[in-house]
Amino acid sequence: MSKTAAIIGGGVIGGGWLARFLLNGWDINVFDPDPEAERKISEVLRNARHALPMLYDQPLPAEGKIKFCTKIKDAVTQADWIQESVPERLDIKHSVFTEIQESCRLEAVIGSSTSGFKPSELQENAMRPEQIMVTHPFNPVYLLPLIELVPSAATGSKHIETAKEVLETIGLYPLHVRKEIDAHIADRFLEAVWREGLWLIKDGIATTEEIDNAIRFGFGLRWAQMGLFETFRIAGGEAGMAHFIAQFGPCLSWPWTKLTHVPELTDELTQMIADQSEAQSGHKSIRELERLRDNNLIAMMRALKQQGSAAGALITAHEDKLRKPLRTTFPMRTVSRIIPVDWTDYNGHMNEGRYGQIFSDAADAFMIEIGADAEYIAAGNSFFTAETTIKYLAETLAGQNVYVNTQVLRSDGKKVKLFHQMRGENDIIFATCEQFMLHVNLTTRKSCPPLPHVQNRMDALALAHKENKSCTLV
Repeated sequence: MSKTAAIIGGGVIGGGWLARFLLNGWDINVFDPDPEAERKISEVLRNARHALPMLYDQPLPAEGKIKFCTKIKDAVTQADWIQESVPERLDIKHSVFTEIQESCRLEAVIGSSTSGFKPSELQENAMRPEQIMVTHPFNPVYLLPLIELVPSAATGSKHIETAKEVLETIGLYPLHVRKEIDAHIADRFLEAVWREGLWLIKDGIATTEEIDNAIRFGFGLRWAQMGLFETFRIAGGEAGMAHFIAQFGPCLSWPWTKLTHVPELTDELTQMIADQSEAQSGHKSIRELERLRDNNLIAMMRALKQQGSAAGALITAHEDKLRKPLRTTFPMRTVSRIIPVDWTDYNGHMNEGRYGQIFSDAADAFMIEIGADAEYIAAGNSFFTAETTIKYLAETLAGQNVYVNTQVLRSDGKKVKLFHQMRGENDIIFATCEQFMLHVNLTTRKSCPPLPHVQNRMDALALAHKENKSCTLV
């Protein structure tokens, strides 16, 4: 049964929420009085459709449907989740919450994208304060997983748990902030760094580009994988955090920064910052910068996924929930995915090594289907690839939707031979692969017959594929 999210306010943040829900199979009702809302949302969606599927090695659910509503009531009446992303003015938010609660379901979660207001402030004079909480995202919402989930004492525990569950099902990470505070957690760090950056520019010490370079070539890379405190723990060496604090803690009393002050944002300083920023990246349009940002985030997050770390581990956990049973009808569909940007080379197409990757993934899917899964391998048995023959028939580009059909050509004791076809839209064949594998005992590292249940499944598939018919494995 499909779920429905109501998006109230379809700007950059609201549009990002819309895309995250939509691309995870939710139907969307959106309300935004801006006459340009539909165009702006379509542009955000274009970037999201390009980016989000590239994070995963499994296909996302079929997209939901979008309905543009002329009244808040029409958007929220049947909604399971209601996301408010209107301007940061408390009077506007209170008015919107009043309209929402006049028509929404009692069990619906009402989340606010506010970056600064506390949930207790949002709940003032609310009809049902227990429904309302802060769910503060980070741009782009369709890629970055962190959501600061901030309830107040009045927020219902059932609504909090529902919110966590929903956010996790669409691949987000709900950080439960258990004590409300202005600007929550992450924006307080951002504000501190921003404040110091303004002083460095005003005092003529650094330009916008030099400040950005200090972050992206230095501690920004460390923070992306380990955050603040784990980074400092490593800096303490074998003695860890205690040693780091003993060594560097006294520096906190030195007047290095101006975090308790902010420079006056005069017209002169504002223009200086704007001019430096324009010189830094003004040769690219905002849409070009967004695409560059998204491609960089995809590549970095997929690298973290390969290491099973930070945001990458979260993607893997979500991907496991997206995985569906293998279709064993002939031909057997073993892979269905979007080609990610980090699989392309200097020629602008998929590197030949990645064809081996995708056919290896197809073989892994076959192994799982016949029972040679993680448990089987942990018990000391597996299949090794002895030989492959790959034919490259057409260029494959980043963002293309591809699938692999697999046929079992041979099942002969410890020997198995597979034939893979990688296809795309209009049934174009991008590449084929013949793959010869041997069953191996992982203790002796020598070939041996598979265990009976695996052999039986393998033989059944080989027979079905020889006769071009479907096969149900038990």
